[in-house]
Amino acid sequence: MKQPKSFLAIILIGFGIYFLIQQYHIPFISQFNTWPSILVIIGTAFIFNAYGNRQYDNIVPGVILFGLGIHFHALNYSASWIDHWGMYTLIIGIAFILRAQKTSQGTVIGIVLIILSFIALTSFAMPTWFGWFDYMFNMIEQFWPILLIIFGLILLFKK
Repeated sequence: MKQPKSFLAIILIGFGIYFLIQQYHIPFISQFNTWPSILVIIGTAFIFNAYGNRQYDNIVPGVILFGLGIHFHALNYSASWIDHWGMYTLIIGIAFILRAQKTSQGTVIGIVLIILSFIALTSFAMPTWFGWFDYMFNMIEQFWPILLIIFGLILLFKK
């Protein structure tokens, strides 16, 4: 595949299918005529570009956009789908792991994010003697923007 043209070609094909579905109101498929479908289309284009052109840095944004699109679709169409912040860190962790398979970079970050996700997603089902754990996650949920700012400042000014 030619690098710049393949990404644009996949985007055009994806949006063409999206608008075709919108125009002809295909019964089962027309329910996916929503904005998460656009995320899936763009994510798919990044993933095809990453693997087809060996531009493996595009794996992370591709998997994140694709994963978010699938997650938001699942929230709309499945009552049992988990609506928790742990799903976002899980998607990002999977993206890092998939990129690490090709570039050997980001394995530790991916594993840490996936472990954090599983702990967060299962924290509501833990026994009562893990109450401190739930309290810790509630505090993190409350103050995570401040923690992100502090961590960013540390990375910015650390020599």
